[in-house]
Amino acid sequence: MKKSILIYIIVVAFFTFMIGFVLEKGKSLKAESQLVISKQIEKNNVKPKSQTEAINPNIWKQISNNIHSPLGLLLLQIITILLVSKIFGSMFSLFGQPSVVGEMAAGIFLGPSLIGFIFPNFSNFLFPPSSLNNLQFLSQIGLTFFMFIIGMELDINKLKNKAQSAIVISHASIIFPYFLGVCVSYFLYEHFAPANVSFLAFSLFMGIAVSITAFPVLARILQERGLTKTPLGALALTCAAFDDVTAWCILAAVIAIIKAGSITIALITIALTIIFVLIMYYGVRPWLNKVYDKLENNDSKNKTLVIIVFFILLTSALTTELIGIHALFGAFLAGVIMPQKLSFKELLTGKIEDVSVLILLPLFFALTGLRTSIGLLNNTYLWSICGLILFVAVLGKLGGSTFAAKLAGLPWKESFSIGVLMNTRGLMELIVLNIGYDLGILSPSIFSIMVIMALLTTFMTGPLLDLIEKRSKIKNKII
Repeated sequence: MKKSILIYIIVVAFFTFMIGFVLEKGKSLKAESQLVISKQIEKNNVKPKSQTEAINPNIWKQISNNIHSPLGLLLLQIITILLVSKIFGSMFSLFGQPSVVGEMAAGIFLGPSLIGFIFPNFSNFLFPPSSLNNLQFLSQIGLTFFMFIIGMELDINKLKNKAQSAIVISHASIIFPYFLGVCVSYFLYEHFAPANVSFLAFSLFMGIAVSITAFPVLARILQERGLTKTPLGALALTCAAFDDVTAWCILAAVIAIIKAGSITIALITIALTIIFVLIMYYGVRPWLNKVYDKLENNDSKNKTLVIIVFFILLTSALTTELIGIHALFGAFLAGVIMPQKLSFKELLTGKIEDVSVLILLPLFFALTGLRTSIGLLNNTYLWSICGLILFVAVLGKLGGSTFAAKLAGLPWKESFSIGVLMNTRGLMELIVLNIGYDLGILSPSIFSIMVIMALLTTFMTGPLLDLIEKRSKIKNKII
């Protein structure tokens, strides 16, 4: 042991001495460019700066340059967004709201509506327009993983058990607000649609924008209130699941029509989408179940299974993007065809959900907030339009769902509760709005109005449920 230590010390000391010797000898050497500079200094009689004087003034400049580099700025943006999102999520949780509502509000806070308005120089430094492409790229990756998780959470067998009532309620909660959205777009088109957008594209998109339900936010609200295992919670989740599937199918068709530019190409796109869905459901799904049965309970092969799943996820997303709808539909479909076994879901959810939900989704909320400028609503007319759209959205979704639930045989209390829950838009609404913004269908002003509507309809869910419960207790006491 002592001999090994002695040899180690001798070797380190010898090579340290040799390195120092070479460095000392190298001090007298000069590169050709340095010789030229030295001659110019002697010719002009300029006193050269010392090494310390040359380096110190550039330290802050170097730090500033590093911060403004694409990677440095992106890391600073991510840290800021995660910190603000966590603070807002905790604040809103104190008021009985899901943390996702706080994260949505954090995006508005960081955008031009608040920080950009109060501290424009700081906002331009932290979120210059040239840097938003990097944020958008990361947020799209996060949304792709998130939609895959949403697809995995759909239990098709449970949907079949409550299919009759759920389909009636969910489809009524889509068709009625969709009709109202198309009607209101007739009066908004001339003043709010971008110049190169047709009325067909604008009206179809406005219809889907007011008829969407946020399945994940609704599920989180029910979980926090302990309603997931109650008949009301089960029916609400089933309705929201059918609502999501139907709404995403309609949105896929709308995007196909808008991107295609002609009915013929749109029909081809829709036909290709149907073929792809059939291949995934009746071809890839049974094969994946067989693969999982072979690899189940084999830790050494879990990595192989995860690689296969990620390959299916990315290939499905790429296929729907190439077909002409959106990569998110492919990710959602990939989640739907995954095996429904609990062990499989636990294996994948733990690997994907934390990164997508806790890190990448707040980036999406921040990007939405950076696109939202409440300052654009600078007169009474625009705020009246915002109120009109909010009224139409609530009337269509809450009213349509409540009336359909009552027709399905539910009591008024449960019917109204279903309506309130189905009126929750949240994250899914923001995804739809950002798709419309990226496609150039929504102008900045109408985009900001729709984001406000999404926030308010999500925020009102908790208080309305509390009000229903309070009135029910008062009524029971009187009886």
